[in-house]
Amino acid sequence: MGIDYRKEIERLKDALPVTVVGHYYQRDEVFEMADIIGDSLELARRCKVDENPWVVFCGVGFMGQSVKVIAPKKRVLMPKVACCAMARMIDGSYYDETVEIIEKAGVSREDILPITYINSDVSVKAKVGKMGGMVCTSSNAVKIIEKGLLSGKKILFVPDRCLGQNVANMMGLKSCIVGEEGSDIKGSDILCFNGFCSVHQLFSVDDVNFYRQKYPDIKIAVHPECDPKVVEVSDFVGSTSQLIKYVNELDIEQKVAVGTEYNLVNRMRKRNTYVLSSTKPECPTMNETTLKDLYLSLKSIEDEAPINEIFVDDETVYYARLALERMLEVK
Repeated sequence: MGIDYRKEIERLKDALPVTVVGHYYQRDEVFEMADIIGDSLELARRCKVDENPWVVFCGVGFMGQSVKVIAPKKRVLMPKVACCAMARMIDGSYYDETVEIIEKAGVSREDILPITYINSDVSVKAKVGKMGGMVCTSSNAVKIIEKGLLSGKKILFVPDRCLGQNVANMMGLKSCIVGEEGSDIKGSDILCFNGFCSVHQLFSVDDVNFYRQKYPDIKIAVHPECDPKVVEVSDFVGSTSQLIKYVNELDIEQKVAVGTEYNLVNRMRKRNTYVLSSTKPECPTMNETTLKDLYLSLKSIEDEAPINEIFVDDETVYYARLALERMLEVK
């Protein structure tokens, strides 16, 4: 007989000083084993105040790094050190190249305030922190950019162009994509790096039109990582937690099509809720983690031979934490 992974995971959780955390996008069988669930920043915050010294984080790499930045003394393991596709689009060297392009366009480094979406590698967060910038999430991006603009500087927004452009549109500001032909760097308020979420790029205006024709009274709710054209024709735009709240508060008879990751939408209310796509918008890296992987991570703690442990050097932690703390100071 094979190992009963669920049973073994429960045994190990009871026996070890460990907390299992799971992001909303995890596959159901892994999500159900988590002690703490939520979106990336919420999980890091809750890990910080959790009493257990060990964290097994079911998510993607930048999330485990965030725990180490906020709570450096925690021992953080990841069943799979999966890397968010968006986070992989920018590293320290690409960040530096982007700043150089802006400078060559006639904007001095001193006139740039960088803001990085939390969906970024810790090295990028540290670069942002060192330049006096901040981290943001999809739920507080407007507030953070409003705060940043008080400096009188141009905002360099990395890595998600869609979130940057959508916030600019909401605020009536001008944005451009750095490095794109014809981009007006000097005339724009928000300068966006050319990154994106491969899952949220699956949703289109055609998908919205399809559902509106099929169900004339349907609501369309999407994540701000979606293309600005999709956001423009939607009824509600919000972060993961905001989407959950919005959909759950609708009358059960109200039909709604949701533009975000499949596993999350599938766990929302079971009636009158649809995925805004003709294909399955499933995050491949979030779905890498299996029950077996989770079991092996926990077993490695029991065996005193931890695997896939996350390490971040002290200097990177220092500057990345500055960027995170500046965000947390914004009310």
